[in-house]
Amino acid sequence: MWCIPLTPPHSLKDEMNGGSVFEMRDGPPRGYLTVPGDGGSQVEARLHKKQVVHYLCEKSTDGFFNIWLNLELLVPLVIDCWIDNMKLIYNNKTRTTSNPEGVETRIPGFGDTKSVEWLDPTQASAGAYFKDIAAALVNIGYERNVSIRGAPYDFRKAPNENGEYFIQLKVLIEETYTSNNKQPVVLVAHSMGALMSLHFLQLQSQRWKDQYVRALVTLSGPWGGSVKSLKVFAVGDNLGTYVLRESTLKDEQITCPSLAWLMPSSLFWRPAEVLVQTDKKNYTVQDFQAYLKLTYAAGKFPDGYPGFIYGDGDGTVNKRSLEGCLLWQGQQRQKIYHQTYPTLDHMGILRDDRVVAYITRLVSKLSG
Repeated sequence: MWCIPLTPPHSLKDEMNGGSVFEMRDGPPRGYLTVPGDGGSQVEARLHKKQVVHYLCEKSTDGFFNIWLNLELLVPLVIDCWIDNMKLIYNNKTRTTSNPEGVETRIPGFGDTKSVEWLDPTQASAGAYFKDIAAALVNIGYERNVSIRGAPYDFRKAPNENGEYFIQLKVLIEETYTSNNKQPVVLVAHSMGALMSLHFLQLQSQRWKDQYVRALVTLSGPWGGSVKSLKVFAVGDNLGTYVLRESTLKDEQITCPSLAWLMPSSLFWRPAEVLVQTDKKNYTVQDFQAYLKLTYAAGKFPDGYPGFIYGDGDGTVNKRSLEGCLLWQGQQRQKIYHQTYPTLDHMGILRDDRVVAYITRLVSKLSG
């Protein structure tokens, strides 16, 4: 599912409590800018470590190397090195995170399209991301790195630690606007990128948004969070592959503040609605602090692997969260358009021919 607000969010009072949200502006856009989701940006690292967790792990590197997405690092044994380099360390005093000692990371390709078209720089098929949409736009006259731009960021972190990114994003939008006949930009965001885009737009003045942003198109936006995040905190996620162990990946995943940011919102789940059930206690949106203190070992859940009850959604985000943008309908004079694709999952929406054609037609129409 996606929602297309035309255009920029005016405000989101109390995160969803109403108010005028989207402001319409006439004028043909030429710039197209992609804001990726969780896991949707390449990450590079440079090592100068004093110790490692495995004899296979490198202590130092001459320069930066690709650490995400790098399939060669996600194999048994070697993945222990990857986790030790990708995890974040939380500082309880500053309430911020940092890389482990001896690890530097950076997000390559800001402004470039390749970094969001392909998560794997080798362009292995498993690393394809926005490539189909970008290729379709090129076919109708858009130009990579001129009228098509990418805005990757450190997806491990929540907005409070991405302040510099939002500054750079504003500059990139203004640059893209200027380079394309001073025509406002269309933002296209996937998954957590929808929330990052919304947060960014809330930081800007209405005058700035009216001038520089034509529309925000969101694909599978988790407006109210996702119950899947609770599953990841409990047992991890294998990223859709059978060769990776969830419990192994969990050691890295639960160190990312962005995972906590995606926990179910109390604006979408009722206070008494059970999200996690155990023999001793049920957990709702009001019990997250207690839930995160649970420990897991051999035996029956919560001391072992849990069972799941599946509901409507795209395999990652619950339906009620995907439809969160519809709460803005009727809150202002501008319309919010939405389109559903019941057979598509969270990642499949980016490469489905119907979706690609729809976005191409939309962008072409807005440019006319």
